[in-house]
Amino acid sequence: MISIPLFAAFALMTALAALAVLWPLSRVRAVKATREADLAVYRDQLAEIARDAKAGRLPAAEAEAARVEVARRMLAADAAGAAEAGAEDATRTAGRRRTAAVAGLVFVPAMAATLYVLLGSPGLPGAPLADRLSAAPERSDLAMLVRKLEDHLARNPDDGRGFEIIAPIYLRMGRADDAVRAYGVAIRTLGPTALRYSMLGEAMVAGSEGLVTADAARAFSEALKLDPEEPGAAYYLGLAAQQDGRDADAARIWGDLLARMPADSPNRPMLMAKLAKVAGAPAGSPASPAQKGPRMGAPVPAAGPGPGAADVAAAAAMSTQDREAMVRSMVTRLAERLAGEPNDLEGWLRLMRAYTVLGEKEKVAEALKSARAAFKDNAEALGRLDAAEKELAGGGKG
Repeated sequence: MISIPLFAAFALMTALAALAVLWPLSRVRAVKATREADLAVYRDQLAEIARDAKAGRLPAAEAEAARVEVARRMLAADAAGAAEAGAEDATRTAGRRRTAAVAGLVFVPAMAATLYVLLGSPGLPGAPLADRLSAAPERSDLAMLVRKLEDHLARNPDDGRGFEIIAPIYLRMGRADDAVRAYGVAIRTLGPTALRYSMLGEAMVAGSEGLVTADAARAFSEALKLDPEEPGAAYYLGLAAQQDGRDADAARIWGDLLARMPADSPNRPMLMAKLAKVAGAPAGSPASPAQKGPRMGAPVPAAGPGPGAADVAAAAAMSTQDREAMVRSMVTRLAERLAGEPNDLEGWLRLMRAYTVLGEKEKVAEALKSARAAFKDNAEALGRLDAAEKELAGGGKG
């Protein structure tokens, strides 16, 4: 609670301020009733001046000046009498003025203090501007911190680290355009990294209300060039594919991301749910008429029917029967296509991974044998098949 001495000081200052305003209202000027006596004296003086002038004892010019002075005093006395008459009326209103003064000096401050105690925050500690500016970040007001940092950046426009710090704060405050500019300066001054490009794209997506624009897709593509396993960029490129109507591409991107994601990741359930919506789409399916074509700058994964290991893992979000039907259908379609088009190395690798996830080791061996036969004269392809065999034998996922 607010201390008693401080409260008393506030009350005293309020009373003094009210007193300075109300004091003139409490003053009543009193004028003595001397009008008749003064007039009698002045009349005697005029008579004496007339006698002296007539007898020749007072020159005419001096006599005239004396008469003017006495007349002036008589007019002043008459005015004083009028003021005396008004004093009686002032006395009758003095009570009302005293009542107003008491109300201003006592009741108004008391009412203000009562309202402050009831509705205000008397126990809230003071927060001077200087203290807020110098306070530790964890105790400072966010808007004040932003203003302080913006002032610093205005003086140091090439402080990339400062822009990198303020950019996510802008995003948190809903200032997406400012976040985009801040990440741009950070990339220009500090150099490109996968995370910086990914955050730049995320700010662009926030600014477009969730739509992965062409500029955002380019930023995510740059992030994956620097780090092919950057999770944020992969997620948003999958989202771009889904928004373009390329569900199979979205499933492939999100499936690979899910395969790399730790089992205890909090984002895993969300990603699995999104995969469940797109995993069954046929490869290369065109966008619906209501959707636009692929965005410029968004990478288009190699098309091809059939599941990868991550596609099969995505089916974990479905019921047992739906999952089994989806996986078997996709694997069967892929195997049938490879029987007629055996020169699709990526297709063979996906089929092998799918069989591995299903636990069908014999079919993994059969697919590997068929793939080697199809690429018996391609040393590079055979090398990739050998690497895949070792990876799958060790329980890895591609």
